[in-house]
Amino acid sequence: MLSASVVIATYNGEKFLRDQLDSIIPQLRDCDEVVISDDGSTDGTLDIINEYVKKYSIINYYEGPRRGVIKNFEFGIAKASKDIIFLSDQDDIWLPDKISIVLGLFSENADITCVLHDVQIVDKQLNVIDSSFFEFRNSAKGLVRNLIKNSFMGSAMAFRRRMVPRLLPIPESVPMHDQWIGLINEIYGKVSICNQCLGLYRRHGDNASSFTHEPLPKMIKNRISLIQDLIIRTRSK
Repeated sequence: MLSASVVIATYNGEKFLRDQLDSIIPQLRDCDEVVISDDGSTDGTLDIINEYVKKYSIINYYEGPRRGVIKNFEFGIAKASKDIIFLSDQDDIWLPDKISIVLGLFSENADITCVLHDVQIVDKQLNVIDSSFFEFRNSAKGLVRNLIKNSFMGSAMAFRRRMVPRLLPIPESVPMHDQWIGLINEIYGKVSICNQCLGLYRRHGDNASSFTHEPLPKMIKNRISLIQDLIIRTRSK
């Protein structure tokens, strides 16, 4: 039976953190864990975390590196100890059975190293903006495809812990962690696409996202840098 680590990177997320934790924790078993890394929150986030830590023994809380969202996730991933690592932003909602469905896909095929599933895009009040992220983004597998147009969203993906030595450290120049993780799995592993909608992705002005439109010069610069980082990693691992 595969076990699950859910890595949550928090920073001033008091508005939505309770809803998120309440959607995740009922899906977990005693063999699973939640790893929360906080990047120096100044609102009520730590109070919420401490409340849930006291209530649920499977939650492990750590003070993060205070170096931004990517390094916060990197820190949490390094702390994860279970077979399959799920990533979670601090404001999304996981639909029932997400974890069991994704773990089932990994169990069915030992070659799969990363699963990417569909989500609905919603607003702050959970009103549906788009019923399918995959359709909105025209998502697909493939290294070149995802170098050009990223389909990987952290809160909609999971990967095997055995990939962590290849993933970490995440290069400083990488624009977002989820694309890096997806591309490394494209190179060294096998990505599986799950067309089921297993979560609600909140889109609002406060959350970090790798799906905002970049100016063309910046996009080209970021892609060149990303390719260089991937070449360096493939030579060193």
